[in-house]
Amino acid sequence: MNNPHHNARTLVFHRHLMVQRVREGKTVSQVAQELGVSKRTVYKWLARHRQGGQAALENRSSRPHRSPRRLEHEKVRRIHQLRQGHKSSLQIAFALSMPLSTVTLTLRRLGLNRISRLQAKPPVRRYEYSQPGEMIHLDTKKLGRIEGVGHRITNSRVGRRQGAGWEFLHVCVDDHSRLAYTELLSDENATTTTAFLTRAMGWLARHGIKVNRVMTDNGGADVSHLFRAAIKQMGARHLRTKPYTPRTNGKAERFIQTSLKVWAYAQPYETSAERKTLLLPWLDYYNTQRPHTALNQKPPISRINREQRPC
Repeated sequence: MNNPHHNARTLVFHRHLMVQRVREGKTVSQVAQELGVSKRTVYKWLARHRQGGQAALENRSSRPHRSPRRLEHEKVRRIHQLRQGHKSSLQIAFALSMPLSTVTLTLRRLGLNRISRLQAKPPVRRYEYSQPGEMIHLDTKKLGRIEGVGHRITNSRVGRRQGAGWEFLHVCVDDHSRLAYTELLSDENATTTTAFLTRAMGWLARHGIKVNRVMTDNGGADVSHLFRAAIKQMGARHLRTKPYTPRTNGKAERFIQTSLKVWAYAQPYETSAERKTLLLPWLDYYNTQRPHTALNQKPPISRINREQRPC
């Protein structure tokens, strides 16, 4: 009984109040009249208080003392055992000749209604290279082109325009300083991605940063001969994330999510061009002013040595 009815007159506070007023010398009739309850109710809580003290006035569990229709412990154990073997609800029901609804309800009670809950989440492994340029993270994010304010802002798909197309946010984040470089481009093919990498390397070089390692995922452009040759020509080493493990490239993923929240979807835009004009101001703010929790509330530029910063 953790959520009593909002009109209930015998909440825990009132039960204590009943006992207190009777102990102060008032009659049961007076207390019942003052609190708008029956004398029988007052007598009930007085009796409970005599039996168990103040603790007896607290809410009791609504769970019944007996549950004769509850599934036997052995069957629950078998359901749990089969689930640990990654059996589906339907397979378990068939194996035990039980109704599917019973198996589903039991798995929900056990907290195993989703297969993903059978495996413990891997521990969080945080790392950070000691110097700028030792590792940079590259990633892309597909954004819908804008032709009028969309449903993300209006919460309505009425009058939605179809076929506006896509544009791609290419990002580069330095592992140590979190200094970021980004461009909004028309695609994410090998030629475009390689050209972005070249410009990002040049931008970092103007900040005095020489790149040693480049971390990417396993997209088509990232595994292309053109892209890998460009990295090799620049004297860097190419590292790729573990398949289906985006957290390996977490710094770029985090920057993308922040960009979507603070820039891409922060306000209604009439056109993609309007959104693009605010990309550089947002990037400058992120690098030079926005406090970063991983940098002791300082902006990324604070980790670039003064002699590395461009004039």
